[in-house]
Amino acid sequence: MKIIRINSKNLERRSREIEKSASHFDPELVSQTEKIVEDVRKQGDSALFRYAKKFDGPHVTAKNVKVTDREFEEARAAVAPVIARDLKKAASRIRSYQKKKLPRAGTYKDALGNELGWLIRPIEKVGVYVPGGKASYPSTVLMTAIPARVAGAIEISVVTPCSGERVNPEILLACEIAGVSDVYKIGGAQAIAAMAFGTRSIPKVDKIVGPGNIYVTIAKKLVYGFCDIDMLAGPTEVLIIADGSCPPGWVAADLLAQAEHDEMSIPILATTSYDYAKEVKKEVLSQLKELDREEIAGAAVSNNGRIYVTENTEQAVVLSNAVAPEHLELCVRSPKSLLKGIKHAGAVFLGSLSTEPFGDYVSGPSHVLPTGGAARFSSPLSVYDFLRMPSTISMSKKGFLSLGATVMNLAHAEGLSGHAFSVKRRIEDS
Repeated sequence: MKIIRINSKNLERRSREIEKSASHFDPELVSQTEKIVEDVRKQGDSALFRYAKKFDGPHVTAKNVKVTDREFEEARAAVAPVIARDLKKAASRIRSYQKKKLPRAGTYKDALGNELGWLIRPIEKVGVYVPGGKASYPSTVLMTAIPARVAGAIEISVVTPCSGERVNPEILLACEIAGVSDVYKIGGAQAIAAMAFGTRSIPKVDKIVGPGNIYVTIAKKLVYGFCDIDMLAGPTEVLIIADGSCPPGWVAADLLAQAEHDEMSIPILATTSYDYAKEVKKEVLSQLKELDREEIAGAAVSNNGRIYVTENTEQAVVLSNAVAPEHLELCVRSPKSLLKGIKHAGAVFLGSLSTEPFGDYVSGPSHVLPTGGAARFSSPLSVYDFLRMPSTISMSKKGFLSLGATVMNLAHAEGLSGHAFSVKRRIEDS
C-alpha cells in the first residue's frame, strides 16, 4: 500500500492523473460479449442455454431455469431465523427511505393561462441482476428490487448465477421479502441479453439494474437502447478522509471492508499526518491476516491501495473530488464542515461511527452506487430510476393566440413549414 505525499506544488498534477486513470473495456472482452449478446438476440433460448451450459453448468435447462414455489418454500425453511429477521429489518428501512424520496405529479398555470405539468408513471417491467460467484448478495436484491417496487413496477424479474441446482436460500428469501415476481437461475452476459430481448424462458424487461462482472457490465452497455440500464458498475471503491481523530484500526478495517469484495477493489486513504498514515498501513497489514478473504483483500490492497498524505483537509477534499469515489467516509472531527466542498461522491458517510458497511445493509439508501468516476454525472440507484415523468401541456385560447406567431416563426426558421401550418390552420379556422 503506497504512501504518497501531496503538497500545493503537486496537488493539481496528482488530481489530473487521478481523473485520467479511469479504466476502459478491453476490446477482446467487448468482442466476446458482443457475440454472446447477438447470439441470444437472434437465437433466443437456443443460444441462452448453450451459453448457460458453458458458463453456469449443465444443470441449467429451460425446464428448471425458473425457481419454483417449492424451491422458495425450501429456501424459507433453510434460512436461519436471525438472518430472516435481519433481512426483513433491512428491507423495512430501505422501503421507508425510498418512500420518502417519491416525487409527486404536479401542474401549474402560467401567466397566459396555459396549464403545464408532469405525470408520474412507473417503469412496469424491471430486470434485476444479482451477482453470484465469489460471494452471495441477498442485500443486492433488497437494494434494487425494493426501490422498483416502491416506484410501482408491476413485474420484477431476478436473474442470478448459481453453482449448483439451487439458488442461495438467502437470495430467494430476500426476493420474497422485496416483492420479486420471478427468479431465474442464470447469469452472465447471456442473462442480460435474455432480459433485454426476451426469450421463450426469460421475459423481456424495460430496464435492467444491478451489478455484475465485466461481461455483465459490457452486456448492459450493449443492450442499452433496447431497454434502459441503471449504470455501468466497475470495481468497488472507498476513499476515507481522516484527520487523525479516528482510531487507525477503525480506518484500516474500513479499507479492508471494501478490499475484500474483489481483487480489483480500490481502497484509498487521504490523511493530514504521515505518522497516522504509517499507523493505518501497519493496521491494514495486521488485520489482513485475520480475514477469511485474505487473498482477495491482499491483492486489492497491494495493487490498488494507496494513502495520500496532504498538508490539510482541503487538499484531501480536492483529491476526493478528483477520484469521485463510490463511497466517501469523512472520519474527521467535524464531518459536516467538509460537505460543502464535496462535489462528487456516490454516498458520503459522516463521522467515525458511520462505517460504510451500514450503507451496504441497513441504513436505507441503496448500495448500488456509481463507480470509476461516474459520480461526476450520476447518482445512486433509487426510486427515481424506476419512474418516468411524461409532460402535460394544455394550451389556453389566450396562450395559443399569444404564442402561435412565435411557433410559426421558429418552425419556418428550421425549415419545418408543416409545423407552422398546423398552427396557422387553427388561426384561420378560429
